[in-house]
Amino acid sequence: MHIKPVNLNVDTAQCISLSGASGTGKSVLLRALIDLIPNSGEVSFANQRREQMRASDWRKLVGLLPAESFWWQQHIGDHFPEITQKHIDWFKQLGFEQQVLSWEVSRCSTGERQRLALLRLLCHGPKVLLLDEPTANLDQDSAMRVEKLIHEYQTLTQCPMIWVSHDQAQMKRVASEHYMLASNGQLQQVTE
Repeated sequence: MHIKPVNLNVDTAQCISLSGASGTGKSVLLRALIDLIPNSGEVSFANQRREQMRASDWRKLVGLLPAESFWWQQHIGDHFPEITQKHIDWFKQLGFEQQVLSWEVSRCSTGERQRLALLRLLCHGPKVLLLDEPTANLDQDSAMRVEKLIHEYQTLTQCPMIWVSHDQAQMKRVASEHYMLASNGQLQQVTE
């Protein structure tokens, strides 16, 4: 899969949405931005160039929520560094009590793992969010709770976001600009 050169600026506290047919490279673009796959070009945040930072430092600054979450420990709580009262409030906002930290990952449904993966990401405090279909496996109520929490996090941190979605109504709710990745690898801004 080849994505043509991309020139994209996302301002402080701005959310842009990204759509395109399955297989066009939306997830690949996000993984390239966070430097998980080989890529060329220049990526920066707040005048800090990715190429001048250690990969681990860049990934603390820029957080990726993949479409499919990965869990490498047996219990949910083993995936969270330090839980504050603010984090507990976030858990409650997404329908979880603090006891969820003692659950085995295998007990969780796909939707629960998706919401917990978002909480895990936010608890690390990234300054930029790359969200790959964060509500794809959720019922309408859970999706709206996730949208609300992400919006609150963005308001609190003023972080820029790229939000991949196939839901046109959601993109209108969450993003100020919309881009589409075409099958030819070209990123195009969509105007209404």
